[in-house]
Amino acid sequence: LFAIFAFATCGGYSGGLRLSVDCANKSESDLSIDIAFAYPFRLHQVNFDAPTCEGKRREKLSLIGDFSSSAEFFVTIAVFAFLYSLAATVVYIFFQNKYRENNRGPLIDFIVTVVFSFLWLVSSSAWAKGLSDVKIATDPDEVLLLMSACKQQSNKCLPVRSPVMSSLNTSVVFGFLNFILWAGNIWFVFKETGWHSSGQRHAADAMEKQSSGYNQGGYNQDSYGPAGGYNQQGSYGQVDEYGQSQSYGQSGPTSFSNQI
Repeated sequence: LFAIFAFATCGGYSGGLRLSVDCANKSESDLSIDIAFAYPFRLHQVNFDAPTCEGKRREKLSLIGDFSSSAEFFVTIAVFAFLYSLAATVVYIFFQNKYRENNRGPLIDFIVTVVFSFLWLVSSSAWAKGLSDVKIATDPDEVLLLMSACKQQSNKCLPVRSPVMSSLNTSVVFGFLNFILWAGNIWFVFKETGWHSSGQRHAADAMEKQSSGYNQGGYNQDSYGPAGGYNQQGSYGQVDEYGQSQSYGQSGPTSFSNQI
């Protein structure tokens, strides 16, 4: 959906501006000069006629600039992103087993997602710069400077209507939103790959080795040194005040012996 909004708002654009040239001789004036342009913004091919205010002679002019490369690059990336998203959705739903077979599907999906994230960033940045140049080239005040009649103070040249660029601004916004969307999706696709599984397995093995090394360090819950006099069978020994050793089990003293 985000890709559709991106290429629709850019590729489907058409706009225009209107200028007014009021000559000193009113009969030579033209108060409604319409200039229309559209995607892919090859403005140098947009021609229009303007009065010279020198008799009935008119001059043929054109806008300045060719911004088709950035616009077409942006729309191309948006179309391919839409097609890939559509194909991936079909694979996720109907071919899940083949997608996970040999881990090839998730790896391809991960690589393509990274590539599209980079292309969205580059194309959106390029189109943002291209749109800025389009706005300058189609600014009515800038276009009036191209007319020879407007260089004479006796004539009055005024902008009547400026082009509406809201949809083009929206396309740039959706371009960067697509970059955020695809870049954020890299993590979720990465989790489906074998790289993520092997990383978790290596981490678990490292923790297991660390735990086994700790248990082998000499600590034993069932044995103490000679100071405690405690053995594994649950008995312990004491020496009474008469020098006799007494051995006790869990239920009391079990034997007596003389010590010399």
